[in-house]
Amino acid sequence: MEPRYDHQKFEQEIYKKWEGSGTFRPGNGKKPFCIIMPPPNANDPLHVGHAMFVAIEDILIRYQRMLGKKTLWLPGTDHAGIETQYVFEKKLAKKDKSRFDFDRETLYKMIWDYVQDNSNVAIDQIKRLGASADWSRKKFTLDPEIVDFVLETFIKLHKDGLIYRDLKLVNYCTKCGTAFSNLEVEHEDRKSPLYYLKYGPFTLATVRPETKFGDTAIAVHPNDKRYKKYVGQEIEADGLLGKFKIKVIADSSVDPKFGTGVVKVTPYHDHNDFAIWKRHSELPEPIQVIDQSGKLNQNAGKYSGLKVMKAREIIVEDLKKLGILIKTDDNYQNSIGVCYRCKTAIEPLPMKQWFLKVKPLTTKALEALSKKQVRIYGSGHDKILKHWLENLEDWNISRQIVWGIRIPVWHKKDSGEYIVAKKSPGKDFVQESDTFDTWFSSSQWPVVTLKTGQSGDYGAFYPTDVMETGYDILPFWVMRMLMMGIYLTGKVPFKNVYLHGLIRDKKGQKMSKSKGNVINPLVMVDKYGADALRMALVIRSTPGQDKGMGEGDIRGMRNFSNKIWNAARFVVSKGPTLNSQGRTLSDNKFLEKLDTAVKAVTKQLEDYRLGLAAETVYNEFWHWFCDEAIEKNKKQEISDKALFEGLTTFLKLLHPFMPFVTEAVWMELGNKEMLITTKWPK
Repeated sequence: MEPRYDHQKFEQEIYKKWEGSGTFRPGNGKKPFCIIMPPPNANDPLHVGHAMFVAIEDILIRYQRMLGKKTLWLPGTDHAGIETQYVFEKKLAKKDKSRFDFDRETLYKMIWDYVQDNSNVAIDQIKRLGASADWSRKKFTLDPEIVDFVLETFIKLHKDGLIYRDLKLVNYCTKCGTAFSNLEVEHEDRKSPLYYLKYGPFTLATVRPETKFGDTAIAVHPNDKRYKKYVGQEIEADGLLGKFKIKVIADSSVDPKFGTGVVKVTPYHDHNDFAIWKRHSELPEPIQVIDQSGKLNQNAGKYSGLKVMKAREIIVEDLKKLGILIKTDDNYQNSIGVCYRCKTAIEPLPMKQWFLKVKPLTTKALEALSKKQVRIYGSGHDKILKHWLENLEDWNISRQIVWGIRIPVWHKKDSGEYIVAKKSPGKDFVQESDTFDTWFSSSQWPVVTLKTGQSGDYGAFYPTDVMETGYDILPFWVMRMLMMGIYLTGKVPFKNVYLHGLIRDKKGQKMSKSKGNVINPLVMVDKYGADALRMALVIRSTPGQDKGMGEGDIRGMRNFSNKIWNAARFVVSKGPTLNSQGRTLSDNKFLEKLDTAVKAVTKQLEDYRLGLAAETVYNEFWHWFCDEAIEKNKKQEISDKALFEGLTTFLKLLHPFMPFVTEAVWMELGNKEMLITTKWPK
């Protein structure tokens, strides 16, 4: 054996050997064990969060495989809807083009070709990390059989009365050009000017003076004695477009302590105002004043065509000139909804969209949780999941983008009639232009991957054993998979949910390019080896909790790789004495201690305490086997034979965590059978 372990020499060769031998396929075990891989964006490079899920899931899979189970880790990639289209549009912009320069079919084909050209980026990098997934079963969310399954699901939901189309106020990004569900809107605390405007006998406060052309009422709290005499009356006020009349209503949602306790109600541009309008049938129809391009429309008179922020600037100046603007508070702190993708301020807009009724689905999911059919690993996240399920609103599943699965609805020309079907019902019908929310198709992922997979996969592996993902997508994905899995099959889609935390830098700060503290997993693999990165990510990690990590941690685990290698070199140097020497009196104690280590690591893996299991095997190998047992062997207090048994046992215990170096050592020991296929020590 060479003096140092060279990961560059071994990793690629070993992975080819594993993959070529067929060991990643399920095998003939009696008990099944299955994990469905969370599908990364097909054309995106991996970040450190991806590396975390690969490390955790591969540890679980390798451990279960060594237990002799029929083990399947089914991989896949995601078309990633708006995220992919957003990236592609940025590429178009560099060529002075936009999505509006192409018809739907051309744009879709362009994005398809782009994704296909880059489709192996994620897969190749996942393989670099040692992922022992069954690549013969790889799925893509736009595979024809998956698309067909998703369409059938929508049709079934519609037949069951769970799909409806309605005009509602939705979260719209004027830059991305699509609506989003409530879950996809991020909120940022910002300092915004609060404008105090004169409305007849009132002064009221608003952060959005540019929407005043859409005001439908003025509202006060029903118990606010200051304004009780005005409730039910119609007042006259001066406006930018002349005098106008508006009704005063009482609604308990109004905060008497906000501003002056009087608010304007603009139903088509504020979610709370829309809810107020729905509660008051006496109010007139709402007025829309901002369009989908983010500009004021014809209802804003001379301000028509102005972008929102520019319009606000001009309108504020005009309100000052007219004496309508009383004062401005420049230090008002409020929460702004922004697009999770491009960070543009979300514009609440009235649009007809497709909605999924969630109550029948959440009820079943809550029942499954109460019966403990699913166990959540991640401190407190079982309560968070329950809270989301109890408070979830109907899901807006339609998106105004090209890249995705088109909703199977056909509208009759010049009519409000529509038909839900996979194929056109006739020449008088045109297809719905909206596509499904990406999460709608991925919510069916455990079901659709197995049902469209190889014969017998669904029966053998559903429900799956573990769904492992980041806690940050608990409401986006895990909750929805639970809902849809039960709806489609009558069973939960997974028995256990393991939620890993975010990887932060050594100071606990979130990693970002602007801070310059991002760890590129592939750079670390090149520098220190996949084993070092994997072990650094997992050791001392706890489900549901963030973890700080720096390059020094990875370097330290590279040193551990060398420790394994050098310990093996010492044992190999014993040569012929390994099998001839008899046992010493200390051997029994050594073997008892070894057995205790095996039982501890096994129990921790069974309990999904992976961070603790990694720490245990690290400490026992380095500080006991290397620092104590090898030294005792040098003094002939422990036999060569016992030491060799200890090494082979530790190679098995370490293999799920650090598969490359352990397999390399295993081969150096002259074993014909690969370590990946050996039995877990007992």
